[in-house]
Amino acid sequence: MPTIVFASPKGGAGKSTSAVLLATALAGQGASVTIIDADPNKPVSRWARLPGKPANLTVLADVTEETVTDAIDEAAQKTAFVIVDLEGTASMMVGYAMSRADLVVIPSQGSQLDAGEAVKAIRLVRSQERAFRRDIPFAVLFTRTSAAIRPRSLQSIAAEFADNEVPVFETQLHERDAFRAIFAFGGTLADLDPAQVTNIKAATANTLAFAAEVVAVLKGGMKATVDGPRN
Repeated sequence: MPTIVFASPKGGAGKSTSAVLLATALAGQGASVTIIDADPNKPVSRWARLPGKPANLTVLADVTEETVTDAIDEAAQKTAFVIVDLEGTASMMVGYAMSRADLVVIPSQGSQLDAGEAVKAIRLVRSQERAFRRDIPFAVLFTRTSAAIRPRSLQSIAAEFADNEVPVFETQLHERDAFRAIFAFGGTLADLDPAQVTNIKAATANTLAFAAEVVAVLKGGMKATVDGPRN
């Protein structure tokens, strides 16, 4: 079953948020999902301890550099999707997890600093391809972007990625109160109270668009794009 790895050498790029959003979207459509929480800060595990985690979503946290590949292989035999949330650094664990990936998602905010860190992640993917003699698909995911405004800096980074044939998701995960809220209250976007959290409908549409694009990429690949953001 497909293994999707979220990786970035930079903390705060949105790895854990993106991983949980994807996992809950897939689980909400009936798929069985395992998230392997390999981030030392354990944000996914903290979310999982709150009420509302889908019954068909499992979170594994006790993984090490020595056990991460076995954990991925075992989870892939049991569930339809395996999602790995990695630590924000380049390490042997990150490399080992990438070696099992059917897709590496590299979250990046729309800044030159984040773009530089995304390039480091891409280089690590390339080194693992050489080490394991297999292609490892990857794509950059822009996170915490504005739904209304596309800054010139973001346009410039996206164009630079396209010029260098770096695949970029068309869907961007926007800055949403609802995305933060699930880590505060637990559960999924569908569980949030509209009286407490704004724009849940837009956040849900954004998440479903991302999940649909991930599935499409797993089925048929993708091309880099400099088009405007979707959803």
